[in-house]
Amino acid sequence: MSKQPTIYIGSDYMGFGLKQKLATFLKTQLQKSVADMGPEKKIEGDDAVDYAIKVGREVLKNKNNRGILICSSGHGMCITANKIRGIRASIGYNIMGAELMRLHTDANVLCLASKMISFEHACAIVKKFLDTKFDPIDRRVRRLKKLEKLEKTGKI
Repeated sequence: MSKQPTIYIGSDYMGFGLKQKLATFLKTQLQKSVADMGPEKKIEGDDAVDYAIKVGREVLKNKNNRGILICSSGHGMCITANKIRGIRASIGYNIMGAELMRLHTDANVLCLASKMISFEHACAIVKKFLDTKFDPIDRRVRRLKKLEKLEKTGKI
């Protein structure tokens, strides 16, 4: 029997406020198991890279786990997370984007831009990301296999 999936969440100082609110939303409104990977308090000038690595490593421990990373633009978190073999991170710029990242690419990490979305919009994006299942039609599976090969060998 598979372990109950966990949502791992992390941010830098620019995403800290949104992270705190989303963690509460996930626990209370969506009844999800949530692990806050930091920071515990807002630390001016901390590095998104540190938290993206923590979240990414935890997500990989169970194929049903998901990650949420938050910085001011989402870019720093997304770039870092995608350096971790097995992580497929994308920026959730809107609800449809969150749906398509799961449906088409089986993304396991959602990156959010705290400076560009409201808390309410972030909640809707997160909910869509978590509710959407990957649709494993042949071309999507073929593409994921190519990505896996690229990660392992540097070639397709």
